[in-house]
Amino acid sequence: MDSDTDTKPEAKADTGGVAADRLRSLIERIERLEEEKKALGSDIKDIFAEAKSAGFDVKVLRQLIRIRKEEPAEVEEQETLLDLYRRALGM
Repeated sequence: MDSDTDTKPEAKADTGGVAADRLRSLIERIERLEEEKKALGSDIKDIFAEAKSAGFDVKVLRQLIRIRKEEPAEVEEQETLLDLYRRALGM
């Protein structure tokens, strides 16, 4: 038998047990998402610069964003502890 006729089409894309087409597809998807992430990071940076130029404290904005991601009960517990610790330190 001719070795060319024995070779299955999917076997040509399989190199050393690695499905090259699938691997390439995964890598390209990750690369596209990384580019989108980079663009989004740049957009966020621009918005923070806009906020700063409008007189907002960027550090506080970042804290607010972090707090908004948390569960309300967790936020309340943290605020209670923070208040308790401040009073303990005479602040």
